[in-house]
Amino acid sequence: MRALVGFCAIGMLVAAASAQAESSSTYPDRPVRLIVAFVPGGATDTLARQISNDLKEALGQSIVVENRPGAGGYIAWNHVATSDPDGYTLLLAENALAISQALYKKSKSNFDPVTQYDAVTGIAVSPSALIVANTLPAKSVAELLTHARQVPQKLNFASAGIGSVSHLNFEVFKDRTGMEAVHVPYKGGGQAIQDVVAGHVPMTISSVQATKGVVESGQVRALAVTGATRSPAMPDVPTMQEAGVPPVDVELRFWFAIFGPKGLPEPVKAKLARAVANVMGDAAVQARLAKLDIIPDVVAGAALQTKLESEIRNWTRFIDAKGIKAE
Repeated sequence: MRALVGFCAIGMLVAAASAQAESSSTYPDRPVRLIVAFVPGGATDTLARQISNDLKEALGQSIVVENRPGAGGYIAWNHVATSDPDGYTLLLAENALAISQALYKKSKSNFDPVTQYDAVTGIAVSPSALIVANTLPAKSVAELLTHARQVPQKLNFASAGIGSVSHLNFEVFKDRTGMEAVHVPYKGGGQAIQDVVAGHVPMTISSVQATKGVVESGQVRALAVTGATRSPAMPDVPTMQEAGVPPVDVELRFWFAIFGPKGLPEPVKAKLARAVANVMGDAAVQARLAKLDIIPDVVAGAALQTKLESEIRNWTRFIDAKGIKAE
């Protein structure tokens, strides 16, 4: 009887492994959902929609971009972490994934991307821009700092949410310049930018690709960008260092990458990584993204995992040293 039970168990394991192998070999045979943790119009959403059709061509199946904003990204992140690891629910993530871990220290829903995700591939990097409403009299960083010291109340700044890239970028800006300002979090960069355009909030730091249109149309002013060099998409806008802001030892550019639930089959991860590499290596795609200053930066899964862990450590040091708290 024990032998029979053992043979049955082995048979079930073999059958399961065979089924997974067959499923992986036909992947994808239905649309793939690409989850974005913030509302439409922000940095990550912009990139997702820029490359979704290209990924469709590379994979042979539709890529459905699905926005799941809320709780500073945790609604989307937990959704992906608890999805089936079959490659049909993926996360297009950005630095906020690491920043939030440093800020909340795993206290929020016990979520941990290091242990709950498989790193699939890095995709791209992109700088951010400090933009201000036209109602502000400042036309440079120096003028902004002078204005902030002269007004009776602290200025507000908008962000894509607590723990977002735009939130911590502005915390860095405050730390390096001595500026005092009050944080107003939104559910994504798109909402934050629109309220700066409307004059409801005087300033934000958000991605170049998300702010380029409103800067070019004159709806807001860009005072500086976070890259080491000027952005080709905003060539007349100085870098933070050119504007007199001292550098800091944390990554202020956006980085974008694909993660999936822990346990993704290796053939699925390999197929996704090849598809992303082909898309980001295409000259036409590169030319299109260059107009938004999105720079291809394809990173292998193992290196991406190391990058995530390093980013969590670096942001933890900065957040702890400056006493930054989740509001």
